[in-house]
Amino acid sequence: METRKLILLMIFSLSLIMLWDNYQKSIGNPTLFGMPTASSPANAPAGSVDAAKAAASNELPTGIEVKSPDAPQLDGTATPAVPVATVAPVKIVRVKNDVMELDFSTQGAQIVGSRLLAHPASAKMLDTPVSLFEQSPNRTYVNQMGLVGTAGLPNHRSAFEFVEGPTTLAAGQDKLNLVFKSVGDGVELTHTFTVYKGQYTIDVKTDVKNLNAGPVAPNLYAQITRDANPMPDESAFYSTFTGPAFYTNEGKYQKVQFKDIENNKADFVKSSDTGWVALVQHYFVSAIVPQAGPRTNFTRKVDNNLYSAGIVASLGTIAPAQQLTYTSKIYTGPQDQHVLEQLSPGLELVVDYGWLTVIAKPIFWLLEQIHAYVGNWGWAIILLTVLIKAAFYPLSAASYKSMAKMRKVGPRMQKLKEQYGDDKMGFQRAMMDMYKREKINPLGGCMPILVQIPVFISLYWVLLASVEMRNAPWLGWITDLATPDPFYILPVVMAITMFIQTKLNPTPPDPMQAKLMMIMPLIFSFMFLFFPSGLVLYWVVNNILSIAQQWAITRKIDSGAAS
Repeated sequence: METRKLILLMIFSLSLIMLWDNYQKSIGNPTLFGMPTASSPANAPAGSVDAAKAAASNELPTGIEVKSPDAPQLDGTATPAVPVATVAPVKIVRVKNDVMELDFSTQGAQIVGSRLLAHPASAKMLDTPVSLFEQSPNRTYVNQMGLVGTAGLPNHRSAFEFVEGPTTLAAGQDKLNLVFKSVGDGVELTHTFTVYKGQYTIDVKTDVKNLNAGPVAPNLYAQITRDANPMPDESAFYSTFTGPAFYTNEGKYQKVQFKDIENNKADFVKSSDTGWVALVQHYFVSAIVPQAGPRTNFTRKVDNNLYSAGIVASLGTIAPAQQLTYTSKIYTGPQDQHVLEQLSPGLELVVDYGWLTVIAKPIFWLLEQIHAYVGNWGWAIILLTVLIKAAFYPLSAASYKSMAKMRKVGPRMQKLKEQYGDDKMGFQRAMMDMYKREKINPLGGCMPILVQIPVFISLYWVLLASVEMRNAPWLGWITDLATPDPFYILPVVMAITMFIQTKLNPTPPDPMQAKLMMIMPLIFSFMFLFFPSGLVLYWVVNNILSIAQQWAITRKIDSGAAS
């Protein structure tokens, strides 16, 4: 049996398995690697949120019901009466800094729009910014906050008064405040949103004042509500996660599929006093980072194709005329790892490199350093590929030497096969004797390549997940490394290089295997027609370097210059 052919086939097959695994993960099916789409939580502490003790039957406007004094539970069946205040005309307050434009609604002080001015929708729509938060006939994606405790408390359905003030940063101004107020059931709720120059992070100060003659004990909720419609740039040919995600000290980073919310199978840490909740999509994220303290994490189905993920936090007992302040942060922007890491521990994990994150993060760091020097992400990819190939040169050389030796003895192997015919055991003994005489290790071409596979898979995920590739040009016709090659030049070149590699390798004795090896370049080139051009560029450069190295080594072996 031609072990080195099987090795190459195994490498190609592993690549196909990886692509299929990513596709299955993207549609929520169990993956071949056994990695669940949502992490299993650690044992979470029970009873970490103290709900209002004065309320016997309390209900969130979203249908989340506080059923016990200790833990707000999920119940999607209840629909409370809409407060009378919601009949007031709804106004949109538009706020702008130098990197984003936000829309706030006077209904609930919701954020119903966020447009990222520095991120065009695509290379063909440079004048249209990416939209995250949005409320339109085709999209529902909003940030909501409110109180729960009694039916009349201000919530995201209540009418809020916008306290007039500036909505655009003036020259020399670094921040501006937007204040929204509402009163319900004797409680005044004030949200103060602070927008900063050059930032996608919004500080939120929530003041709750008790205007009643007796004490009150409301809970504060904050949630992101979104439909499950795919984003316009999502592809069925590679996996990108879209959905809620939670981070806690107990469960770390946990993703939740929309379909699991639909089926009441969402699995994540429910009670904690740390972490955040986010809505993740390819390249971008919206997140709520509450202040430290006990809270309950939740997900639930709001309506047909509409889901919420958020937190409920206890405010404790508020005495008459007393005011309590709760702080949080909202982020709506690109998946910039440095910014996210500074905002909250674990938030940078929304840049999902999968189970090889420990390898992928250093690779991304190196890619960033190269880009800082050359100033172009395309050339940075090429130089990174060269560096990785150089680092693995000894392993690759050992593999190619083994393959070259196998290729050299290929005709003799074929004669042995003809000589022994159906005597497979005899053929195997004769083949092993020949290996021993020629000092050939049948696994010599396999192990060096297997060692490199995790690195190359990690680089694959780095190039797929990094927002830095988005709208980044390389040269000529490649104006966006995150989108497919518009003229399919790179996929065709990749197919040619794969075909050359196949010809340089020993021909498998099995005719079916040989045909499969010849078809493989066509299969890969078709798949890569739909892959981001940055990924294809990496594969092309890697193939070219491999061909050069393999050709040189094979030439030496064939000429007898190498042992």
